[in-house]
Amino acid sequence: MRHVSKKSALAITLLIVLAAPNYTFGEQPEQHKKKAPDVRITADWDKVLRVSNTNATLQAVVTPLMSPKSPLQGKVWGALTDLNASYVRYVPWLPYPKLAVAELEPPANGETSWDFSRIDPYTEAFFKANPQPSAIINFSTIPQWMFKTPGRIKYPDNPDQETWDYTQGTELRDSSMKELTDYYTRLVSWYTQGGFADEFGKRHDSGHHFKINYWEVFNEPDLEHSTTPQQYTERYDAVAAAIRTVEPQMKFVGIALAEPAGLPDYFEYFLNAKNHKSEMPIDMISYHFYATPAADQPVDSWQYTVFAQSEEFVGVAKYIDSIRRRLSPATGVTIDEVGVIAPDDLFQSQPGYVFKSFPSFYWTLCSAQYAYLYGELAKLGIDAVGSSALMQRPGFFPSVSMMDWNNGKPNARYWGLKLIRDNFGPGDKIISAMGSPTVYAFGVIRPDGKRKLLLVNMRNKATEVSVSGATGSQEQRVDQTTSYDPPASSRLTTDTVRLQSFAVSVITLQ
Repeated sequence: MRHVSKKSALAITLLIVLAAPNYTFGEQPEQHKKKAPDVRITADWDKVLRVSNTNATLQAVVTPLMSPKSPLQGKVWGALTDLNASYVRYVPWLPYPKLAVAELEPPANGETSWDFSRIDPYTEAFFKANPQPSAIINFSTIPQWMFKTPGRIKYPDNPDQETWDYTQGTELRDSSMKELTDYYTRLVSWYTQGGFADEFGKRHDSGHHFKINYWEVFNEPDLEHSTTPQQYTERYDAVAAAIRTVEPQMKFVGIALAEPAGLPDYFEYFLNAKNHKSEMPIDMISYHFYATPAADQPVDSWQYTVFAQSEEFVGVAKYIDSIRRRLSPATGVTIDEVGVIAPDDLFQSQPGYVFKSFPSFYWTLCSAQYAYLYGELAKLGIDAVGSSALMQRPGFFPSVSMMDWNNGKPNARYWGLKLIRDNFGPGDKIISAMGSPTVYAFGVIRPDGKRKLLLVNMRNKATEVSVSGATGSQEQRVDQTTSYDPPASSRLTTDTVRLQSFAVSVITLQ
């Protein structure tokens, strides 16, 4: 190697530095620069898209963990009270026939099987915990004996034991639907009129005079009893007309489809007033959505499936809403079951099912999904977005639970809902906000003038975002660091916000 003097070496070095592109004296080497934020959030506070009418809410499906004998019942109903949500959906449902059906056997020989002794404790607790007049009540399970089947369908003697084959049959044995409508008339009378007279004229007194404003007619008829749009509409009209004889001011929620994406004909038929009896109200429709990864899918890829399916569902909701606006624009919409179902839950009814615990990120993934859907559906004008469900347990869709079935502690799904519920709602002016393919942004001006940004990290890794004017603002967040605790709160010291994996962050700007 040729020898180079110190003076020559210094000159060569200076020439190389000066020739470097974009060099300025005093600039730090690239490896010492502070990393730029991964995402820049843009928000146009002068561009209002619409005024929101969307309520963040949930459904409470009856499970034995809510019963007076359960050590967790106080925590369950207390959590519901703390949410103080509108349009809460209360559903005694088919896996527990003795907790959902008030007349399990057909009347015969002057005797009936009317029995509310196991049902009332749950219903009374619900009304006490959630006195909101907008609550949606849905005793969805029709007594199975009202359907034609080759033989009687058995149900467990143990009221707390799940069964998945109770709702059999497609054709009602009484084509006039009088059995069906009388059942629901008496059921509503039990809770609103203090009691009823049964099929043989015997009086049954309840002492209940609850105020019920909304009654949802059946649940997921596309799955339960394989009900056609024509059958459903006919049964809806009959039940609603019968209930109005005892509660003339009652409003009704219809359809409640499990798989709305493939059934546009249901909405086309039901929302067309020509297919209903005259003066029959179509107050509100409902439908459901669960993102579900495939059984053989690696858990690390769940994040992509959940948000891809959720984005597709937003497109479905837009299409359904175009049908509603065309046929029945005054009809409201509640999407009263929203969430993620883990693949293993789909096998819970099979022999040998063993519950498997969820990935450590699972509850925050679900929280992030709900926050994303709330924002997108609020832009669409949906009246209520209901997270599903309050308290579940292994054997009964544990992956949708908002509380730990062992100790009653709310998980990130509950706290994420509460964070949305406490910061967003009807009356918000929704403004134009943009994030990135991996960070969702939703902005509002609250009725009191406060500006709020909802940020959702849709990936299982931390990321940094830049929010103009965030310095000095208050941030509340739910993420994997908060776990089963309430949302964390802190004051931002820069315009850069670090979002942990699947974080849901609400920034109240200065």
